[in-house]
Amino acid sequence: MQADSTADIGIFGGSGFYTFGEDAQEVDVYTPFGAPSAPVTISTVGGRRVAFIPRHGRDHQYAPAKVPARANLWAMRTLGVTQVIGPCAAGSLSSDVHPGEFVVLDQLVDRTWGRPDTFYDAGDAHHVSYADPYCPVVAGAAVAAGERAGVRMHPRGTVVVIPGPRFSTRAESRWYRAQGWHVVNMTQYPEAYLARELGMHYAGIALVTDYDTGVVDDPGIEPVTQEQVFAFFEENLHRVRQLLDELIPGLGDEPRGCSCKEAIGPLHKHGG
Repeated sequence: MQADSTADIGIFGGSGFYTFGEDAQEVDVYTPFGAPSAPVTISTVGGRRVAFIPRHGRDHQYAPAKVPARANLWAMRTLGVTQVIGPCAAGSLSSDVHPGEFVVLDQLVDRTWGRPDTFYDAGDAHHVSYADPYCPVVAGAAVAAGERAGVRMHPRGTVVVIPGPRFSTRAESRWYRAQGWHVVNMTQYPEAYLARELGMHYAGIALVTDYDTGVVDDPGIEPVTQEQVFAFFEENLHRVRQLLDELIPGLGDEPRGCSCKEAIGPLHKHGG
């Protein structure tokens, strides 16, 4: 890794979001958990150094359950990143949340299984409080940035994370909706949690690409497909970039008023 390869803000790109920043410098980062999804690129955005990784890889070669989330977060930490923004595609579970709108997440329900989801599966024990999964300070900045950028923002919302790669059945979707959850996604866990174990300030921003199966009781609405999600995200990618361009310059060096850093455990004492 080059000596000058540092950043304080990290971005994970979702489906269809594979590059970010002008004149980006590519950096190979090696981690105890293998290689990240792709080489990290570092660029300057609004005077801030930003590290970017497409979570599914540049060719979308990693299915949701195979995303090397531990390597991705460790690589960001190695570069000095303290604040992480995770844009992602999501399906709406609410008649009040529409395609094209953004939901700044504040709660998470994990329905996945079998994913490596901790840095503490051997050696030192470390149990992390995760009652509030997302950084409220960075989330608040994201809401304000979206409003300035002129995109429709929902300031809070619960995401239910499903294993994928399949989409929900109608019965599952009705159940998720009945719980009062707002959007469904396949990658927010364990990404958001691993950031917390490293004491990072993580904000999840969902771009709603579709109405999930069973949300709208209209036989004319077809169930969601991969092609639909990818096409919608690509068509609206400029709005994701617009939001990020508005958000990044206004982020402070170190958020205050949250408890994210309190989760740091023994690994923080080790070299990255």
